[in-house]
Amino acid sequence: MKKKKVNLRDLKPNSEEQHSHDDGHNHGNGSAFKTYVPAIISFTMLIIGIGLDYFDVSFFKDWIRIAWYGIAYLPVGLPVVKEGWNSIKKGDVFTEFFLMSIATIGAFVIGEYPEGVAVMLFYAVGELFQSAAVNRAKGNIKALLDVRPKEANVFREGDYKSVSPKDVNIGEKIQIRVGEKIPLDGVLLSEKASLNTAALTGESKPDSIQKEAKVYAGSINLESVIEVEVTNKFEDSSIARILDLVQNATARKSKTELFIRQFARIYTPIVVFLAIGVTFIPYFFVDDYIFRDWLYRALIFLVISCPCALVISIPLGYFGGLGAASKNGILFKGASFLDAMTKINTLVMDKTGTVTKGVFKIKEVKAIDWKETEFMQYLMAMEEQSTHPIAKAILEYKSEGEDFEAQDVSEIAGKGLKGIVNSKTVLVGNKALMIANNIEVPAETENIVESIVLVAIDNKFAGYVVIADELKEDAKETIVKLQKVGIKNIMMLSGDKDSITQQVAKELNIENAKGDLLPEDKLNEVEILKKNPENKVAFIGDGINDAPVLAASNVGIAMGGLGSDVAIETADVIIQTDQPSKVVRAIKISRSTRKVVWQNIILAFGVKVIVLILGAGGLATMWEAVFADVGVALLAILNAVRLQKMKWD
Repeated sequence: MKKKKVNLRDLKPNSEEQHSHDDGHNHGNGSAFKTYVPAIISFTMLIIGIGLDYFDVSFFKDWIRIAWYGIAYLPVGLPVVKEGWNSIKKGDVFTEFFLMSIATIGAFVIGEYPEGVAVMLFYAVGELFQSAAVNRAKGNIKALLDVRPKEANVFREGDYKSVSPKDVNIGEKIQIRVGEKIPLDGVLLSEKASLNTAALTGESKPDSIQKEAKVYAGSINLESVIEVEVTNKFEDSSIARILDLVQNATARKSKTELFIRQFARIYTPIVVFLAIGVTFIPYFFVDDYIFRDWLYRALIFLVISCPCALVISIPLGYFGGLGAASKNGILFKGASFLDAMTKINTLVMDKTGTVTKGVFKIKEVKAIDWKETEFMQYLMAMEEQSTHPIAKAILEYKSEGEDFEAQDVSEIAGKGLKGIVNSKTVLVGNKALMIANNIEVPAETENIVESIVLVAIDNKFAGYVVIADELKEDAKETIVKLQKVGIKNIMMLSGDKDSITQQVAKELNIENAKGDLLPEDKLNEVEILKKNPENKVAFIGDGINDAPVLAASNVGIAMGGLGSDVAIETADVIIQTDQPSKVVRAIKISRSTRKVVWQNIILAFGVKVIVLILGAGGLATMWEAVFADVGVALLAILNAVRLQKMKWD
């Protein structure tokens, strides 16, 4: 892949461009004051005005009444009028903003002031519902660049100094303490190191390397303090390269337009021309035609036709879906991803940290001519001298009896350990260690693909321990349930060894799996799938190396509990509990949400058509239209609330 120099400051995603998939019109991202107070002011003034009208208060007449309702109209009406005007300037005339503007201004022209305010107020309330849904979904998103190592300990003027990684030059020496991320690519100056590279490569086994081996930014130092000579500037490091992939993949993700906007392009012009027809066509057929009366009917027709109930009912359905998902530990970053999830028919998943726990456990103990407990006491005595993650996994074994003590333990580079336990010479390590000491290893060990620790006692092979990354408890169940909900095409892509990847895939009954993949390889595999327009691809991952694929997929799903910040930021959906079975639940919730949304659309549109016909015939007033909208909105709310009560198992 051709590298591209990037400034990581420029890679921080714009919330409106990268993740928005705009879920509706938003009047701004200002304070709560700017968001809620306009509607509260208009509502309060409307109620007071209606009360004064009802009691026929003497001073509330003529210009005072007009001014009162005019002021009540401005907080909720002015933003819509401005939006309509801006759309007209851009050449998009027939929008819902234009429709509501001419209808409500027309209501003022014919003296129906309360109705004009009420229509705009209900639209504003719908906008608040929609904004609440979007803001709730985006509330837990963190900044993409928070995962960058924020400092590097560089050796200058005889001492280590903490500086920004971007200020470190090629050839300088940096120090990385235990548990810290390596801030820059380089070569190892220390004798050895154990690194966690899972976030970069997907490799579940910690990488034990020797002096002069390459190290990559984003790896975590596991054992002792190490020193590294920098070989790449920060903008050319492995992290920068992956973030560049994220940016480019995200740019290829198309934005979703709301149904209401698409519908309004057809609905609004028809309504406007019908209103014009209601005004003028009767002139040719009615003997006692009075222009003002038919204009009044046309304006009522326009007020009735305002898509307020539609605008409210749609985000209400999505809000219910987002809330139901959140209660189940699933975060959708926007209502559009609920829609996208319903279309998924191909699921691609990472292995380490996604369907496996990402931690080492003893899978099998095989003792030859020894009791298992005693065999493990010899092994554990040796491993107590090591800080390697595999040693830590072995030491979790529950042994009986007294602990043995190892003496004269020495490390044989790249092979293992040698020492004395109970006056017996013990060798613990890999096959190379056994061969070097002329110890015959059983052929059965050749077929073991996981990490294996071989043990010899007094120059005789004593057995072995298999260490493996455990499957998550619900991993097998997840694959079965995915197939039941219609996801037949399931694929596993991993940076881990292909042999391990294939074995895990076999255990899970996944037919298509590939290992030994770099981030760009995973991205290429997904792009190949997407070339078939029938494939709607979701990808599940948790590491930094998964971020480009998460961004390129139709829906990116990240494991949020243990996943890297980059993966969580890039994904469209976050499984906060790290349970892969929640993906099935996310699909079910999204499908139910879509059903509710369409029920609300049909309900709102059906009532609207009925009242429109009545309005055109002079049988409905503006107030009846407004209350019809309120009734539909209440039914939509109750329908959306059902999503919170549904069972998803």
